[in-house]
Amino acid sequence: MIAGLKLHGGVVVAILLLLAFAPFIIDWIDKPFYLDLVTRMVILAIAAASLNLILGYGGMISFGHAAYLGIGAYSIGIPAYYGEYDGLYQLAITIIACGSFSLLTGYVCLRTKGVYFIMITLAFAQMMFFALVSIEEYGADDGLVIDLRSELPFGFSLENSVSMYYLCFFILLFFLFIIHRLVNSRFGMVIRGSAVNDSRMQSLGFPTFRYRLLCFVIAGVMCGVAGWLLGNFTNFISPEMMDWTRSGELIFMVVLGGAGSLFGPVLGTAAFVLIEEVLSGFTIYWQLYFGLFLVAVVLFVRGGLDGLLSKFSRSDK
Repeated sequence: MIAGLKLHGGVVVAILLLLAFAPFIIDWIDKPFYLDLVTRMVILAIAAASLNLILGYGGMISFGHAAYLGIGAYSIGIPAYYGEYDGLYQLAITIIACGSFSLLTGYVCLRTKGVYFIMITLAFAQMMFFALVSIEEYGADDGLVIDLRSELPFGFSLENSVSMYYLCFFILLFFLFIIHRLVNSRFGMVIRGSAVNDSRMQSLGFPTFRYRLLCFVIAGVMCGVAGWLLGNFTNFISPEMMDWTRSGELIFMVVLGGAGSLFGPVLGTAAFVLIEEVLSGFTIYWQLYFGLFLVAVVLFVRGGLDGLLSKFSRSDK
């Protein structure tokens, strides 16, 4: 069993080390395009990890989680439109806007369960989507170009691709640490317990609604930070960032990697981005084959890629 645990942990450490040294490896092979690919992967992994907090651990299937990606991106784009490039100011707007929106939507959505919860989260996200589509001042559905990336203190420049990557990577590590601490705390025990049997947790005296609402807000803010990074990375924002299809992709990443596991979303996002990149080079119908792949994973690989890795670890006792 110890050998199995070492195998699982060794693979995770290997992936993290690969990400840590990715810019040097990419520079060595002289393929600068891959740095953009890995940066996008890390940003989406942050968003997927935030969704995993409420979906994998809390049992809250949100089909509107991508709304926070869009809000975070527009928290850069709108100030930049008026010539305001202070990164900390934009980040503060992101946190306040995403926190407020998730508090409002969570207060309504968490009073429902099952398919009603899914549909209401989708409805709120689509309301935000169509609201931004209707604002001609900020490009409507054509989007808005961001001329300069956010300006950060101490001369830290996001215009440098390597600096941009490492900021994303360290934020991913920080959020994974926060999620690990949360789910293994008393707070996390209540969240996981309410996902299994909410009535039982309430009968034990836990105000589960408040716990779940706070968890919902934390996940929304984390995803908003991912949106802040995405807006800086792409130098372009549009309502498409928060469309329901993007929320579906985030759910795809969580399920593919393994819902309810700490590193599952990272594995799922890496697999999603790499497979998308490979298949899209062969056919425009790559979503069809990707969908079949996900069905196969759900049917035959319980727990996603992380579950598959754990299974190999257990077999190596």
